[in-house]
Amino acid sequence: MFRIFIMSLPPFALRACSAAAWLCVACIGPSDLVFAQTTNLGPVVITGSREPVPLGRLVGDIAVIDADRIRASTADSIEELLRREGGIQLSRTGGPGQSAGVLLRGTAASGTVVLVDGVRIGSASLGQTDLSAISLAQIERIEILRGPGSSLYGADAVGGVVQIITRRGKGLTETAAHAALGGYRSSEADASASGSSGAFDYAATLSRESSEGVSALKPGDQFGSFNPDRDGFKRTSASARAGFTFAPGHRVGFDILDSRLRSQFDSAEFNPPTFAPDPSPDFRNRFNTRVSALDYRGVFSPQWTASAQVAKQIDSLESGGTTFDRFETGRHQLTGQVAWTPVAGHQLMAAAEELEETVTAAALAGAPKRRNHALVLGYTGVFAGHKLQADFRHDHNSAFGDVNTGKLGWGVDLTPAWSLRAVAGTAFHAPTFNDLYFPDFGVSTIRPERSRSIEFGANWRQGDSAASITLYRNQVRDMIGFEPVRANCPPGYSFGCAANLTRARLQGATLTGSQRIGSFALHATVDFLDAKNEATGKRLVRRAAHQETLGADWSEGPWTVGATLLDVGERPEGGATLAGYQTLDLQARYKVASRWRIEAKLLNAFDRQYEPARDYQALGRQLWIGLRYDSTGL
Repeated sequence: MFRIFIMSLPPFALRACSAAAWLCVACIGPSDLVFAQTTNLGPVVITGSREPVPLGRLVGDIAVIDADRIRASTADSIEELLRREGGIQLSRTGGPGQSAGVLLRGTAASGTVVLVDGVRIGSASLGQTDLSAISLAQIERIEILRGPGSSLYGADAVGGVVQIITRRGKGLTETAAHAALGGYRSSEADASASGSSGAFDYAATLSRESSEGVSALKPGDQFGSFNPDRDGFKRTSASARAGFTFAPGHRVGFDILDSRLRSQFDSAEFNPPTFAPDPSPDFRNRFNTRVSALDYRGVFSPQWTASAQVAKQIDSLESGGTTFDRFETGRHQLTGQVAWTPVAGHQLMAAAEELEETVTAAALAGAPKRRNHALVLGYTGVFAGHKLQADFRHDHNSAFGDVNTGKLGWGVDLTPAWSLRAVAGTAFHAPTFNDLYFPDFGVSTIRPERSRSIEFGANWRQGDSAASITLYRNQVRDMIGFEPVRANCPPGYSFGCAANLTRARLQGATLTGSQRIGSFALHATVDFLDAKNEATGKRLVRRAAHQETLGADWSEGPWTVGATLLDVGERPEGGATLAGYQTLDLQARYKVASRWRIEAKLLNAFDRQYEPARDYQALGRQLWIGLRYDSTGL
């Protein structure tokens, strides 16, 4: 099976993988091919197993973006930050503040589960999370699970899982603040405080961002929706976490995140008597996201840990020009989980989860509540350098019935520097409320999309050098889409319907590398992606066949200077091929005192004009100047 997988990769991906394999062989001498357990287990992560586990004990393909990387990045948004990680491409209808999602390992934006502190977020009517509503200022770190995640997190984790983790207080009070001004009349400011006092811990962040932007659409778009006005945005976000440790090892906490996005966009109304497109109204989105949760975690002994969470998420969108349509998703989530560590290096996890989803919209007035009950089992273990991970999940959904998913992973540490892994898993994407209930479109018998995937990877780390390669293949069947032929729809559908249409093959290779040489730090990511509709042989829309990121940073004394180059290949969409493009971001930071730093960045330094989606345009060259304060030192 591995040979078949490798030989079916695109030629350029095969050449890249072959080169990486020869490089690996050249770096390993005969004396290296004996086991020596890796001693550096890396950071503790949650997303890979639902329990805090050192990264080095897990088998999956997991990336962590910590607070230092977030603050040092030139990224203008969470989606721009994520696209610089391996295996992730970006879908955005314009510049910052416009509707955005990430394509993880070639899946659609609806194929990635997004969590905030363990709570699922996003629209149940569209079936995806619009990341434009979330501010980078709220985030302490991001964990990314690349590959099937339904065996842990249920529906929609076909490409993987992105978990956003907000700040939690500890120790003495810490404060931080940041303010900056940028081109296109842009500004951003945020402030935070965190700490603990006795048994109490607390953290809070407040941020505000705005930009005048440019017109979201280019002149001459295919649907006649261009309006020359500027389509800017304003985003206000607040988050708070508080906890009380009422006994050693036992804590109850409350979390809340509230984000409000106000953005303009281009569209058209079609009014009688001519029904010609009228793009003159000032189209706006009023988008609110709120996440609140009450949680408990207790350590009863070195062997037993338990946790529970009650959470609510509201995703509300009002959108329109002269009239507004409103769509609101409500989620109530209840989770209970236990972990048992019978001996060191082995952990069993069991969880029960209940999720209730409702959608409020005029077009979906008759849609019932959707309830999902799930049971999750997981195991992680280490055997003399061999690592094993197994997950199983059973979902029962009131709308589409029972689904079982599972994942099995094996890894081995060949030497202190080299490790190998192999993972196979299944996942599914649930039909959305629109797919099931939208008038003259939804069909109640739609089946979930199913996927089966396999991946192989190798990691190498020695001193200040690191490299990795991952090969993956994902077969998706019963893809949900629009069926335009009325004869293939139930009686009474005049313009087509939602249907299970076809199969897709998503396969590719991701190579990463990093190197520190004195004051210089270099890092690179290269992605090859072959995402095709198996029925037609055509590449799926908005998927680039390749994407590369190259970064270089230099630090000396109070100075830090950096550059990030992004190269994106051409992409098909709407019967056209969007040209590939390259952007260069530059930045400089100067520490004026131990707690104060002046920052400058020049985004899209080449002033490259490109289409993030067909007929949409991104910002040109943009200069930012800012000041940052941190009571703990910078």
